[in-house]
Amino acid sequence: MAAAVSRTLLARSMPWIGIGLVSLAMGGCGSSLRQRLGLEPEAKAPATLPEVSDGPRSAPLQPGRNVIVQAVERVGPSVVRIDTVKRVSNPLGNLFGGGPTTQKQAGQGSGFITRSDGLIFTNAHVVEGADKVAVTLPDGRSFNGRVLGGDPLTDVAVVRVVAEKLPIAPLGNSNNLKPGEWAIAIGNPLGLNNTVTAGIISAVDRTNAVGEGQRVPYIQTDAAVNPGNSGGPLINAAGQVIGINTAIRQAPGAGLSFAIPINLAERIAQQIISTGQASHPFIGVRLQSLTPQLAKEINATSNLCTVPELNGVLVIEVVEDSPAAKAGIKPCDLIRDVNGSAVNDPSEVQLAVDRGQVGQAMPLIVERGGEQQTLEVVPEELPRRG
Repeated sequence: MAAAVSRTLLARSMPWIGIGLVSLAMGGCGSSLRQRLGLEPEAKAPATLPEVSDGPRSAPLQPGRNVIVQAVERVGPSVVRIDTVKRVSNPLGNLFGGGPTTQKQAGQGSGFITRSDGLIFTNAHVVEGADKVAVTLPDGRSFNGRVLGGDPLTDVAVVRVVAEKLPIAPLGNSNNLKPGEWAIAIGNPLGLNNTVTAGIISAVDRTNAVGEGQRVPYIQTDAAVNPGNSGGPLINAAGQVIGINTAIRQAPGAGLSFAIPINLAERIAQQIISTGQASHPFIGVRLQSLTPQLAKEINATSNLCTVPELNGVLVIEVVEDSPAAKAGIKPCDLIRDVNGSAVNDPSEVQLAVDRGQVGQAMPLIVERGGEQQTLEVVPEELPRRG
């Protein structure tokens, strides 16, 4: 109503504005009649106004396609909704001769197609324990999905549907991402299909995003991600998938989201497709971040070893009969380099080890008693629970 009234008033005022302009134009030749008759003093010429800008005049920007729109148009058709049904135990099932001992639990997440014959990436927690998986495309087509495997350590899973000529999401390169780049999330948050949110990459290589000891250098973004986005793609301005949205951390008035880098996800997916499970190298050490202050405390209170007062990675325990023990690594060693990569904290050691291969020798440079030496560790397969 207010907008209508404003438009009415504006329309009514327009003729008067025009008349005023015409009137001024008619009386603008020389001085006014009142001035010529001596009734008014002659107006002085206005002083020259100061310049507020000395920059050159530039042509206006031409309207063009929004990069986010283009990126979404490229990837959007390949982003799917994943609906799951799993059977869970019902703790009240046997009470009072009541209901069944198991009940069905529905879940929902997102995923994206990476091969036109029906290969789909998603999160392991989206499809974990699912008895039924349904995959729905944005165009309305729906397929029954089969879980090829999932890796709980990295939260990557692969689903397969029987189909041909499906739209695919191009995969990018997550190795060289920089804070400040566009980060666009597509998925089905809170049951709202095909939702697009955008932000920037806030940080990379976040190994403490969802707890310590992680094997994932997460991409951190400020793009709005909610339950249901899990497994959906994080894409860049070029319309390439750079990560899989997997976790969120919420705080009053703000929130952060984290994505698995696509290069890592691709490597895990290749292992799942080949063998049905992911492979994670294990060397068998427990580590501690060393600081000058901690080194002083260790040297003052412990007779086991003397450590240099600097920042580094300290071995505090070696698992018996582990690859590290067989290689000669000892407590109080400082790990300086793993497989050619300098390391400064335990997370970097973990990531460097995880980039290696089971059964393939891996050189480690350690400092012991003020001297450096190179040891060769042959990683074994990480023991699996159960």
